[in-house]
Amino acid sequence: MEIHGLPFATEMGIASWYGPPYAGRKGADGTVYDQNAMTAAHLTLALGTVVRVTNLGTGQSAVVRITDRGPFVRGRIIDLSLRAAKEIGVYREGTARVRVEAFNAPPLKPNVLQGGRWCVQIGAFPTEEDALQEKADLLGRYPGAKVMEFAGPTGHWVRINPKVADRQHATEIANGIHLPDAAQPYMVRTD
Repeated sequence: MEIHGLPFATEMGIASWYGPPYAGRKGADGTVYDQNAMTAAHLTLALGTVVRVTNLGTGQSAVVRITDRGPFVRGRIIDLSLRAAKEIGVYREGTARVRVEAFNAPPLKPNVLQGGRWCVQIGAFPTEEDALQEKADLLGRYPGAKVMEFAGPTGHWVRINPKVADRQHATEIANGIHLPDAAQPYMVRTD
């Protein structure tokens, strides 16, 4: 993967990596996750975006393609494939402070909202019953939105797709959800 010109977006935060439990599963872009490929998961960059990730502690960097969504741990900004984590020195430590520079965003597909399609993901509930209760509450609060419950890697998750799936409407929903005993909502780009 090559990068050209200046990045269109830059952010700094904590990177982590994901590997064996997810190997062979489909990613958000529909491809099968290969932990030995140069890929990563990000919550908000468009799928297919090419990014350079630099470990701020070591100066090591790698170029990866965004193929999945995550990380779903508060405070983390990118989940690297096993190979990418090894290349920039994140593998042994588990996490590292990084700079993520986004290049080469994929072109917008026809009929895609400018600025992307967004949803709000909530989890992880310890039991399916808790997640289904939250789903029922959200269906009552947001008629016309699509609300689903599903088993995730760390428990049961609930996702709400706003009737208008732009970032503004998803942000309004996320800001209105306050769960004292559960993980707080995340904004997730779905395209």
